[in-house]
Amino acid sequence: MTQTYPVSTCLWFDTEAETAARLYTSLVPDSEIGQISHYGSENEHGETGSVLQVEFRLGTQQFVALNGGPIFRHSPAASIQVFCPDQVEVDRLWYGLLEGGGEESQCGWLTDRFGLSWQIIPTRLGELAGDPDPERASRVIAAMLQMRKLDIGALEAAADAPATAPASPPTDAPTTQA
Repeated sequence: MTQTYPVSTCLWFDTEAETAARLYTSLVPDSEIGQISHYGSENEHGETGSVLQVEFRLGTQQFVALNGGPIFRHSPAASIQVFCPDQVEVDRLWYGLLEGGGEESQCGWLTDRFGLSWQIIPTRLGELAGDPDPERASRVIAAMLQMRKLDIGALEAAADAPATAPASPPTDAPTTQA
């Protein structure tokens, strides 16, 4: 018999674990803060009674935010992806995560004020990029690569744009004769 084990992602913070977890759970629907544990007198990273870790859930994904001190920093090599049903949700999450000092990046990526990387992705992107017509899908990807915050309307417009004709030689180009 196969046994299953709980899996959670641990996010390392200097001292901002609770503040970050509260921000994230306030923005992502169906999220909640779980158990909060505190450092005791044996600790060398924070004051006795300060927050050690915060368990929280974003949608169906479990996380632990750990106050471990300034030893490690977040990296864009790992990010949290949030799939949004519409542009209103893309915009709400995007600006909510940027508030207080976050930074925009390319292709729907941003870094929040705590240094954690996020990808805010409209579900429509997957539908458009997976179009069976490779030219439509290619136009969508090309448009996405030019964006910071993803714009569903612009992605749909790119998909629906007329196909470009193959380049023809300039009219002043010399001709070759046989």
